[in-house]
Amino acid sequence: MSNTHLEHARSLALTDSKYYPSLMPGVLPLIGPNSGASLEVQRFGADFLAEMFASPMWPSEEKQPIALLVLDTLRYYLYEVHDRSVVKGAVQAAASLYPLVYRHTISNPNDKDHWKTMTEIKSNILNRMSTSPPGVRICCIKFIQQVVLVQTPGVIDPRVNMPTSTDHTHPAHKIQRPDHSDISLALVPRDHPLMAYVPLEAEGHGLLDRLLDIIHGDHSDSLLVTAVLNSLGVLMHRRPVAANKILNSVLNFNPLKLANSPMTPRNKVSMRAIERTTRALLVNVLKRNGAERPNDPNNGRIQHFLERMHRMRHDIIEEASRKRSAPVEPTDGLDAAKRQRLAAEPPAPAPALAPVPAPTVTAFPPGPVSYRQLYTVDPEKNAAANFDVKMFQDPALVTQILIPVLQSVDEKKLLDACNIVRARYLSLPKPQPPPPVEEDEYEPDDYEPEDEEQLATRADALGDLSAPAPLTFELPRPPPLNLQELQQHGELAVRRTFSLLNELEDKVKTSKGGFNRLAGSEFGRDAWITIAARLAGRASAGLFDEEEVGVKEEFAVKSVKGATGLSDSIRELLLDYILRDWKKRIDVAVSWLNEEWYNDLVTAESFPSSKPSSLPQGNYHTQALRLLDALLPYVAPSDKGLIRLYSELPALDYALLARVKTMAQDPERVSLATQVLQYLHMFRPPVKEVVVQVVSELWRENERARVKAGMLLKVWRPEVLEGGR
Repeated sequence: MSNTHLEHARSLALTDSKYYPSLMPGVLPLIGPNSGASLEVQRFGADFLAEMFASPMWPSEEKQPIALLVLDTLRYYLYEVHDRSVVKGAVQAAASLYPLVYRHTISNPNDKDHWKTMTEIKSNILNRMSTSPPGVRICCIKFIQQVVLVQTPGVIDPRVNMPTSTDHTHPAHKIQRPDHSDISLALVPRDHPLMAYVPLEAEGHGLLDRLLDIIHGDHSDSLLVTAVLNSLGVLMHRRPVAANKILNSVLNFNPLKLANSPMTPRNKVSMRAIERTTRALLVNVLKRNGAERPNDPNNGRIQHFLERMHRMRHDIIEEASRKRSAPVEPTDGLDAAKRQRLAAEPPAPAPALAPVPAPTVTAFPPGPVSYRQLYTVDPEKNAAANFDVKMFQDPALVTQILIPVLQSVDEKKLLDACNIVRARYLSLPKPQPPPPVEEDEYEPDDYEPEDEEQLATRADALGDLSAPAPLTFELPRPPPLNLQELQQHGELAVRRTFSLLNELEDKVKTSKGGFNRLAGSEFGRDAWITIAARLAGRASAGLFDEEEVGVKEEFAVKSVKGATGLSDSIRELLLDYILRDWKKRIDVAVSWLNEEWYNDLVTAESFPSSKPSSLPQGNYHTQALRLLDALLPYVAPSDKGLIRLYSELPALDYALLARVKTMAQDPERVSLATQVLQYLHMFRPPVKEVVVQVVSELWRENERARVKAGMLLKVWRPEVLEGGR
């Protein structure tokens, strides 16, 4: 089995967890210690085991037998493989395995091997808590959480049995009933040969203290601290024995411990993460206690701790990010109360600025005025007026010079200059329109040809026409596509169009305008269906070039392999799209067949000599038969949509109605077949005679449909029942 097969097996198991038991016998030998697998396969095996035993959809009763089979593989991963990804997956799988092996050992006290292997795995994981990288340590915290849950007493059923001793008042003689659905220390018998009650309980409480020491220790690794805080919520909820101990430790915990270290961005993010995780933990505990124990004294302690933590966060984190306060001393001099004591002189007032004289408007010299003269306000003092900007060839350089110049311009001077230019522009004389040119009405009848001197003069005026024109770059044209490539690209475009229909399924809107509606007016499902149907019927010419326009009566479904053109590809996709959910897509089928019928009608009228327009033979007839032949075998007796489909077909003939006789061969669908024919007889008068003919044949040929068909013939044509035609 290759890596691709392993990934397929993993995807299949993630889709439905019922495949795990059948996949394990084939996957385990490939990822086990004796397989000689590569590092990539070992990583896959570790992740696969972690996902398998953590799946909530797979009952733990079915996991327990398989858990015993993978213990050697996990031990091999932890002791022999030194890859971080493999170790992380093995530790996560061990966290899910430990309760299962624990319960198996309780029920089978003579099974020493599996419990010994599990003990070795536990020792290896606990030793990694102090030396492994942060990612592995977080997985170890999950494993320790499971060990603490298993090796501490769980919730005891309040019901007790009657004591067997005569001393009914001593609590030691009462037999308590543990909850067997919760794997805890309460399930372990006192005389178990492999699992001693007292050492297991002591180890569980010791590991709990080890978790609590992490939150009171170094906070430089915020991921480790938040992982411990997230694991404590489950322990407080499922182990009331240790709930008070955990709560007291959390209430004595300082989540803003990093405030004493330099306030670097990393420390700020770590403090925020630890503080938010602590607040979420205590808020959940407060909500649970408020619902179960509203008078619990710990509720007030938790509320007080949350308020104190909020004030600390405000003083440490948010206060540091604020702007500094305004200075106490004035920046432009001393305070008035200090001047008398220090004998300081008040600052001298700033000298008044001399008024700036208003610029004068200079008159234009006589004659025409250029743009340079218009925008030069003071030509005597403006040295920049003689600067030639044509010397700069690069526009970017002009931009770099112009922006700083504009930023340094005084706003008042700029407004005055704009007013001067505006006044100058308004004072300019208005240009006079050119006098009308009197056209000479004399037009000679013929012209004398130009001599050689006149032709040379004109050539000099036009310039050298032999000079090469400026070069222009053009991309080379793509190579032409052959017919096969055109068909492939066309089919790809059509398939992409049909992939959009499922996304637009909920956006169906009523189409307007009949055949004259705009197919691209709304980009909904109906618009794409209309475009596809019209492409199928009108994309290619010569729809009736083939001699075989009809189809066989017995079997009209055409194979997909026989479709050779773009139109046939579209028809195949339309047919497949309708058959996937034909009840909801009857409107699609009707729209498609109406387009086919209309196109056949228009094409037949274009060739009146060879194809009579009265015969609906062509693509419509072929596709309608294909749709009915593919659809009728799957129609249920209660599917009234078939009546709607037949009633909305644009044209009906004997071949289409004869398909109902095939459906009536099923006794359960005889009633539906007769209902279709009865409806068409009532509301489609042009096909009444064909309907009566089909019902008569149904009465003669089908014994099981004789009763239903006879009831109709009794009204429509009683002579058939009397032995007539």
